[in-house]
This record gives sequence, structure tokens and C-alpha cells, in this order.
Amino acid sequence: MKHTPYGYTIVDGKAVVNEKEAKILQKICDNYILGMSLMASAKSVGLKIQHSGVKRLMLNRKYLGDDFYPAILTEEIMNKVEEERARREKALGRDRRKQGKTVKGVVYTKFSIPKIDVKYENPMKQAEYAYSLIGNEVST
Repeated sequence: MKHTPYGYTIVDGKAVVNEKEAKILQKICDNYILGMSLMASAKSVGLKIQHSGVKRLMLNRKYLGDDFYPAILTEEIMNKVEEERARREKALGRDRRKQGKTVKGVVYTKFSIPKIDVKYENPMKQAEYAYSLIGNEVST
């Protein structure tokens, strides 16, 4: 048995819109489009849900309606949500992986440390001091 999406109930074997939940879903989308974060959008309507769950709710294509589920969201709202999500992803620099833009990192392969002359009684201070002396370089 599959899970019934938020905003719907099954009555006599047919999916019907749960008006209260549908309004909550629409408000979440409106809040997100207006600039609220995913979690803040859900919290503002009383839902305690993680950001990934809110994202799944808003981008669930079933809300556009199909042979079984009646429509709760319009194509216009769904597109605005996706555009805003993509805009924020790009603004935060989280779109690099999808575009094949990998950031080349530096791999340090040679390390050195001079003779440790200073001695501390506190072992944590000694460790901090010793680690601060470690030098590194990239070998080619």
C-alpha cells in the first residue's frame, strides 16, 4: 500500500482534496516564493517538518493533478517554486555539481615539523603548540 500524499484523503477508493491541508500547502508555497526559507514556510503554518520534507511537498508533481489525484497547485505556482529554488541554489553556489563545475582542491602531501623547544605543563596546550608548528606543501 502506498502513502497518500499530504493534502489528500481517500474516500470510497478515490482521492479527494483535504481543504485544510491544501490551504496549508498553498500557503507554504506562497511563503517560499515570497522569500521565506523552507522550514520557516512550514513553521509559519504550524508544520514541524525538515527542509527536505518541505521541498518534497512543494515539488510533488501529484499536486498538479492526474488521473487519480485532483489538482491542489497550479502549474504557475509549481514553476515559481522551482524557479525560486533554482535561484537560491545558484546564489548559494550549490549548483556547481549539477553543471559539472568541480572545485579543484589542494592536496597536501608533504609535512614537516621543527624541533619542539617549548614545553607546557598542560597537555592540551602542548598539543596545540605542536600542531601549530606543522608545515605543509603540495608535491608536484
